[in-house]
Amino acid sequence: MSQDNLIKLECNECHRLNYHTYRNKKKVKSRLETKKHCKWCKKHTLHKETK
Repeated sequence: MSQDNLIKLECNECHRLNYHTYRNKKKVKSRLETKKHCKWCKKHTLHKETK
């Protein structure tokens, strides 16, 4: 996994960085948004890609 394809996912409610993942930036131009479990909020929340 190359360093330039790594992204960080941030919780929308508590604004903590919970997940690291990757995406193909040449094919996917928009920012990633997924529902994931936040261990600080203790529920499933929307996580968005940060810069």
